[in-house]
Amino acid sequence: MPDDRKAIGTRAEQHVRSWLEAKGYRHLYSNWRMGHGELDLVMEEGDELVFVEVKARRSDWAGYPEEGVSKKQASTLLRTGELYTQVMPGADGRIWRIDLVGVSLTPDGEIDEIRHYINAIVIG
Repeated sequence: MPDDRKAIGTRAEQHVRSWLEAKGYRHLYSNWRMGHGELDLVMEEGDELVFVEVKARRSDWAGYPEEGVSKKQASTLLRTGELYTQVMPGADGRIWRIDLVGVSLTPDGEIDEIRHYINAIVIG
């Protein structure tokens, strides 16, 4: 089961990356890690850095996938985004945000729906 979830997550991230690129975003990194944090996708939209958290589920019976971001995970994402801007060349002082993308899948694993929340995770 864990391998299946990982495969679903990887496939959803790849699909979201392509979907965002078609909207004009530019991909910089996938699965950027530092410490205990990970940024699923690091993208640029114009001059702005966009850290994208992708959540995917085969069923919405337990709620939409994007509802699965806990306060702890949101805090980790914010810290990881801040770390990214501190350690990556050219990122210091740039405007950045964290977007959340929920991906609903059909029971057989096909992409059913994508919901994109811009600047979804903020301090406070």
